[in-house]
Amino acid sequence: MATLRERKTYRKAVLRSLYGAVERNRPDVSGLALRDELGLADEDLSAACVYLAGEGLITVEWTSHKTPATVSLTHQGIRFMEAQEEEQWDAPGQGD
Repeated sequence: MATLRERKTYRKAVLRSLYGAVERNRPDVSGLALRDELGLADEDLSAACVYLAGEGLITVEWTSHKTPATVSLTHQGIRFMEAQEEEQWDAPGQGD
């Protein structure tokens, strides 16, 4: 079982990947492509998606095997990622 730190890292990675896809006009990402890009085991990707969907940050279409078929950011997820991006720019020494 993944540690709390690992689970948080996986969630952040999923959000960053999906946000990057939105920036490239790709609102939906296949679960298989996401898993391969991030190098996550099926159970770790599924757990991250369950959590993020529960928070209202992503939507997930599930396969019959309970793994993500397609994943996308919700409007709330996009706003969350934009806020994260703004925080990075507002941090001292960043974006000057």
